[in-house]
Amino acid sequence: MFTDLPKYVFLTGKGGVGKTSLACATAVSLADAGKKVLLVSTDPASNVGQVFGVEIGNHITPIATVPGLSALEIDPEGAAAEYRERIVGPMRGVLPEKALKGIEEQLSGACTTEIAAFDEFTALLTDDAVTTSYDHIIFDTAPTGHTIRMLKLPGAWSGFLESGGDASCLGPLTGLEQSRARYAAAVDSLSDGVRTRLILVTRPRASSLTEAARTSRELADIGIGNQHLAINGLMPDKDLGDDLAAALIKRDTAAIDGMDSHLAALPQSRFALRPENLVGLAALRRVNAPVALERAAPRTAVRDLPPLSAVVDGIEAAGNGLVMTMGKGGVGKTTIAAAIAVELAARGHEVLLTTTDPAAHLTETLAGDVPNLSVSRIDPAAETAAYSDHILATKGASLDAQGRAMLEEDLRSPCTEEIAVFQAFSKVIREAGRKFVVMDTAPTGHTLLLLDATGSYHRDVLRHAGEQASHMTTPMMRLQDADKTKVLIVTLAETTPVLEAAHLQDDLRRAGIEPYGWVVNASLAATGTTHPILAARAASEAPEIASVRENLATRYAVVPMQAKDPVGAARLRALVRPEPVLV
Repeated sequence: MFTDLPKYVFLTGKGGVGKTSLACATAVSLADAGKKVLLVSTDPASNVGQVFGVEIGNHITPIATVPGLSALEIDPEGAAAEYRERIVGPMRGVLPEKALKGIEEQLSGACTTEIAAFDEFTALLTDDAVTTSYDHIIFDTAPTGHTIRMLKLPGAWSGFLESGGDASCLGPLTGLEQSRARYAAAVDSLSDGVRTRLILVTRPRASSLTEAARTSRELADIGIGNQHLAINGLMPDKDLGDDLAAALIKRDTAAIDGMDSHLAALPQSRFALRPENLVGLAALRRVNAPVALERAAPRTAVRDLPPLSAVVDGIEAAGNGLVMTMGKGGVGKTTIAAAIAVELAARGHEVLLTTTDPAAHLTETLAGDVPNLSVSRIDPAAETAAYSDHILATKGASLDAQGRAMLEEDLRSPCTEEIAVFQAFSKVIREAGRKFVVMDTAPTGHTLLLLDATGSYHRDVLRHAGEQASHMTTPMMRLQDADKTKVLIVTLAETTPVLEAAHLQDDLRRAGIEPYGWVVNASLAATGTTHPILAARAASEAPEIASVRENLATRYAVVPMQAKDPVGAARLRALVRPEPVLV
């Protein structure tokens, strides 16, 4: 495992990279070495209790099977709910109901959840009785650089909001004034390289490594420099004659060789892809052990995994309309959007594919012109810069230096890019009345609700329309019309991505948008792999696919993991109608 760890260790990374598994394995390794260790999880998808086979919850719980180890699971959603009520409760009966709903929505996003979780674990960092009781405190999931920067800004958050400042992420800070000194101490601890190390956990994938590089630079810019890179889930060197395994080994190597130079310069640890889920002490203690490849893979027929063609058939029936792919980064939204667009075009429909992906990537994916298909590309950086400049020139014009600094920080939030890109997307939505528009990278439900609640677009249009409002259709209204818009949630057949996709679905439903279906992408269960590790991983997908089928989706499709990149119209269409396989 990791060596020479300081007192505080934070593991961070996007969902599904294995933060919790590595955090638990690190904690067990330290405890086995005779250290007193506290493992704290603030991950919404935390399964620390399941890993150790005990119920933990929001209180420090000794792990009886590991002397010296205790654990604590902070429920970020519960913390966020309590935090919202502390802010909104005193306003009930004072402000109009519409105003309260706007405030509640402002406090419903990821920023509020993260800040509320930060509120919980800073108590640990600043509680001498707790900190002196342990040699190491391991945090599963660290705050982002954006949140830390906000907490370092000067006070008067409430005054800024009361003066008319619009905020997507500053709103959650309205209740923090009384805790500012405690947060300052916690931020100092995070920045102290002697006391703290931040471990960036990633998969050997280009998208995951790019995200890790962005996070690393963002944290370094605010003084958190004691960083370590953990590349998790590396394929073994031997492909054993399996085409898929050979392709994945090649992909891992290319991604690592092409990683950002800043990221490549960090100290590194690498962990192999294992055939088992890291649940139970024996599995955790095998994290660094060699992986045995001798076992023969079982071969059983794959049944009842519906192809993407069934979903496309339903979309096609309308004759035209808007199709949106949504999901967390790295799940393959762009590829699925391109596959659907190419398939609809091949069936003779006029299709516009619009995306925020870099143009070169999309051009490589399509590998040439496709009849009936046109492409619209939106540059998120340019759209965000233009939107931010507009907000600073209008709402920021009358602010003092402190208020302007807060507004500038707020404009660095993820919501800003979503809002800016959505406004650009809105210009092409109207084309869905006469053709199919397939839209990649859509705003989250929280952002859509924030737009609606603040009047940034939807209500502004209706307010200025006057008597014509009843005859108008705004972009928000079109998204809520299930006959005109089909939203597809894209995920992977893994615990954390499925849970994150379920949260996205909840957000969309709050915004009045009912997803049309789910796409489980890059599934090993839908391939013919005979590699023992991949076959074992394929078997572990079964409960996640069952959860999507039985509990989450009204309709769903499963797209196989590809041995070759889906480049060109033929391979993209093959994603829609894959050949039957054995595992």
